[in-house]
Amino acid sequence: MSGFLKLSASRNPIGVFDSGLGGLTVVKQIRRLLPNEDIIYIGDLAYLPYGNKSQRQIQERSLACAKFLLQKKAKAIVIACNSASAYAYPYVKSRVKEPVMNVIDAVVEDAVRFTQNKRIGVIATQATVQSSSYEKKLLRAGEKLSFFLRACPLFVPLVEEGEIQGPVVESVAAKYLQPFKSKKVDTLILGCTHYPLIRGVIQREMGNCVTLVDSAEPTAFKLKKLLFKENLIAKRKVSGSLKVFVTDHGRNFVKIGSKFLGEEIKSFKLVRV
Repeated sequence: MSGFLKLSASRNPIGVFDSGLGGLTVVKQIRRLLPNEDIIYIGDLAYLPYGNKSQRQIQERSLACAKFLLQKKAKAIVIACNSASAYAYPYVKSRVKEPVMNVIDAVVEDAVRFTQNKRIGVIATQATVQSSSYEKKLLRAGEKLSFFLRACPLFVPLVEEGEIQGPVVESVAAKYLQPFKSKKVDTLILGCTHYPLIRGVIQREMGNCVTLVDSAEPTAFKLKKLLFKENLIAKRKVSGSLKVFVTDHGRNFVKIGSKFLGEEIKSFKLVRV
C-alpha cells in the first residue's frame, strides 16, 4: 500500500466483532489505549454462542462479520472472540487484505510471562477447548509448562443474562474451578471475552495467589503496535467514535453491554449479516 493510501486508510475505523457482547471488553481497552480511533463493533447475537457451533459455522459467521466491517471501511479487524480466534482466524485472514488480529496470541504471551511455577490453567468455551489452540500456543512458548484446560459452557449464558454475581454464578464457578485449585496453577487464562465480567467471582474462588489473565488489554496493546507498524494510526486529535451493531438483542442488551464497555451504550443498530 502506498504512503498516500495508508494515510487515507489511517482515518478509517478499527473493526471489532464477537459472537456476543464480550468483545466490548476488548473495545474498552482499545478506547483506553487508542482514544483517537473510531471503532465499529458488531455483536453477532443472533448466532450466540459460537462456542457450541461447528468449525464450518464459526468460519462462515466470522467471515460474514469481517465482510460487514470491511463494508464500513475498517482498516484492521480484531476477532474479539476466542472461539472465532481458534477456528476462524486463518480462514478470515486468508480472505481479506486488511490486517486481522485474534485474541489468543497476546494473552498466551502474558500468561507465560506471569507464571512463576509454570502451571497455567485455561477456562474457555467448549469449542475453544476442543480446538486445542491454547495447547498448541502454550507448547510453542518454549517453556517447560504444565497446563490444564476446562470448558465452562454455562458462563457465557449466565453473563449474557446479567448473572455476574450471586449464589448461582458462584456455585457454577466453584464447580468449574475446583480442578485448577487441586492442580496448583498460579496463572489462569480467562479464555473468553465474556469472563472479565465475572472476574471478581473467579478471583475469590481461586484466591489472590492466582493471577488472572484476560485477552482485552494485551490484545489492545498488540493492536496499537500493529497500527504503528503499518502506519495506520489515526492522526486526528479529537476523541474517536464508537458505533455498535448487533444481529439480535435481548431485554438486557444495553445494560449488560454497557457493563462490558465500562460506559453507557448510547445507541446501536440492528442489522442482518
